[in-house]
Amino acid sequence: MTKQEQFAAAMGRYHAAPGYARFRVGVSAAVVTLQAASVALVPWGSLSIAGALLAALAAYLVADFVNGIVHMIMDNTDTYGGIVGPLVAVFHLHHKTPRYTSTNPVAIYVLESGSKHWLVPYLAALVYVQTLGVMPAGLTLALVLVGLLSSFAEVSHYLCHNSTHPTVRLLQRLRLLLPPEHHAIHHTQDNVGYAFLNGLTDPLLDAIARRTCGGYVSRTDKHVGDYQRPK
Repeated sequence: MTKQEQFAAAMGRYHAAPGYARFRVGVSAAVVTLQAASVALVPWGSLSIAGALLAALAAYLVADFVNGIVHMIMDNTDTYGGIVGPLVAVFHLHHKTPRYTSTNPVAIYVLESGSKHWLVPYLAALVYVQTLGVMPAGLTLALVLVGLLSSFAEVSHYLCHNSTHPTVRLLQRLRLLLPPEHHAIHHTQDNVGYAFLNGLTDPLLDAIARRTCGGYVSRTDKHVGDYQRPK
């Protein structure tokens, strides 16, 4: 089969097997539950204002970079077989229909966390280490915020595509959210602009992509072809 046929077959398996939708809901529930647990275990009384601000800054950069790396890997993965193949295929649809269905940002946070499979082991390990009480307070907060901001990146991406509210535009200009002017390069060029929390780490991500990836426009985007979601 051609890659386009493999993609269509993977999407067929995705829609035919209700387990994929249930898995997404399960991942979302696990992520949000573990995030809440990690926040509750932060030693808030041991944090200084300066330490908290430094942790937040570091987390913003790390989360932007890590989620950009995951985005890069997924955009350039073209293996549609096996149990994971349908999840890869579903991910590739975001270039074909970049605009989200308008909804509440809180719902985006929760529902889109269902695609953050890697966050489950990350947060589970983090919560376990937190219960041991061996990490400095600043490092603990930074790692907890990376977990939270990884889900919030989906909200930032949603607002980038769907909102022109003045407050959102201000936060985008301050680079607390992803500016549409910056993110546009990911949809108009190839193999660039993978970051989607605020885009500050894109220069580093672009350099990595140039050395490791073939790009999505000439490969995985073509696999989607003229595929239409079932009504």
